[in-house]
Parts: sequence; structure tokens; C-alpha cells
Amino acid sequence: MRRKGTLRLYPEGASGSKRTPMDKRAAVVLAVIFGGLFLVLFGFMLLAYSALKSASFTSDIESSAGARVGIVEVKGAIGGEGPAGADAEKIVKLLKKYEKDDDIKSIVLRVDSPGGSVAPSQEIHDAVKRIKGKKKVVVSMGGLAASGGYYISAPADKIYAEPGTLTGSIGVIFMHFNVRGLLEWAKVDETTLKAGKYKDTLSPFRALQDTDREEIQSISDDIYGQFVKAVAEGRGLPEAKVREIAEGRIYTGHKAKELKLVDEMGGVDDAVAAAWQLAGQTGEPKVQYPPKEHELSLRDLVRGAFQGAAEGVRSSLPEGGVMFLAPALIGH
Repeated sequence: MRRKGTLRLYPEGASGSKRTPMDKRAAVVLAVIFGGLFLVLFGFMLLAYSALKSASFTSDIESSAGARVGIVEVKGAIGGEGPAGADAEKIVKLLKKYEKDDDIKSIVLRVDSPGGSVAPSQEIHDAVKRIKGKKKVVVSMGGLAASGGYYISAPADKIYAEPGTLTGSIGVIFMHFNVRGLLEWAKVDETTLKAGKYKDTLSPFRALQDTDREEIQSISDDIYGQFVKAVAEGRGLPEAKVREIAEGRIYTGHKAKELKLVDEMGGVDDAVAAAWQLAGQTGEPKVQYPPKEHELSLRDLVRGAFQGAAEGVRSSLPEGGVMFLAPALIGH
């Protein structure tokens, strides 16, 4: 007879022990996965909070009508979503807005980014290149303008950097993680059904094969060539010269000037002054800052953190992409 008030967490009459414990290895794996997700989520919340605190540059000041220098900011990973990312769509939209505004005589692109996804970087690069034919574009590099951050800067009429700016990192990276050993250790089986020889290339559930490596290397070399060509055209340098320095190395602003990757040492005020003069304007420069973003609520912050965490998990799945990214500088 069952006692009243007793809650059973196992099927009554099961053979052996009345309580079937979860396999210890599976429990450890679950703990690692959920613990990792929590850390990623917490990290994205910190990044989002940091981004909100540093948002003062997209300031409250918007000058009155008349000739102005338009400011466009690129902060964070290019192609990333949420407060800590640089949304290429919004950046290109603002560039187009300034392009059509007759009062905007020139543009300053303020770059503080470790790079990011290839296609979004190319979208911004192409927008800058197109506008350059109509209005002068000057880049002001912050503490970091590497890889994709440099890619979008290359076509500008003039590039300013601080001596300690970290830039360069001209190259392509394609990262792959293999968790097969972890699954075997946890006694978890995985089955993949595919149609297409290369469909499971970069699957995290198996090691890379020679054919995979050849295919990925071919893609990386192709995109690397696009990067080299963009820098050569933007900076007016021979491609052979660019290839000599396009080894993925990171350069200080001071060294980058020696290599002709930047033009002058200076901050955003110097870049604004140069853009004003290049536009044929005299007197004190007037600036047009980006529209002020609406203040984010805690709900927006948490939602952005979840989206960032989901994006981080998604990027580790089989169909990840090639990156214009300086991985070691992401947290800079």
C-alpha cells in the first residue's frame, strides 16, 4: 500500500535499484554545456552594458542646418547584432543618408572594431568606395581597427590613427571545432544523413578530411585575394607590396604609417578637421552625429544578450563562415 504524500521519481516495480541515477558522464556533459552557455550569456550582458556606457560618442549633439561633417561609427564586431555589435545594414543606411544630404559635405568614419564577417565588411567597404566618388571620406581609427576594421577603412581618402592604435591583421580566418571526442566520452551517438559530397564539411562531429581542407583553403585563398586587392586599390599600392605585409600581422598606428596603411597620426578631431578642409570648407568645422539611439531597457539588454549567445552557438555549427577577424583582439 502506497503511503500518502509520497512522491515517486522512478517507475514503481523497476528491476534492480528503485532509483535509476543519471549517467555520471552525461551529467558532467550537461553541466559543462549549461555552464558554458551561462558564461557566454553573462559575458554578452557585460559587453552590452559596456557598449551602453560607451555610447556617449553617438552623442546628444546634432548641429543646426548648414555645411557639416557627417560622423559614422563602426564599433564592435562587424555583422554582430545587439549593442556590442556593428550592424552593417544600419551603417550602410546612414552612409547613404549622408550621401544624399547636400548639407553633409564630407564624412568621418570612426572605426573601433576587430573586424567580423566577410560579407558585411564588404558591404560597408563598397558603400564607402561609392560615396568617395561624390564626397570626401576620412577614417578615424580608435584603439582597434583590425582585419575587417581595416578592410572598411582602406578606400577612404585619408586615414588617421593614434600611434598606439592596433590595426592591420590583413588576412582571413576559418575556425573549426571538433567535439567528436566529447560525444564519444559521453557515450552520445550522432548520425548525419546528407545529399552532396561536401554538405557536412565543417561538421563539429567529425574530423576534417583532406578534401575538406583543400576546399576550405581554396575559399580562404579566394577571399584573401579579395582583401589584398581591396587594400591595394584603396591605398594605391602594388598588390605584391600588400601581400608582403598581409600576413595577418597586427601593427601599431605608428608602424602602419611607415607601411603606408595609414596617412596621419591623430584622433577624431584631427580627422574632422581634415574632412572639413578636404570639402573646401573654412572656419570651425560643424559636425552631424548619428541619430541618438533610444535608451535600452533591461529587457532589451537581456534580449540582446540572449541573441548574442544564440549567435555564438550558431557560429560554432557546421555552416560557419569565413571571417575578416583578429580573434585575439575581440576583447580589447
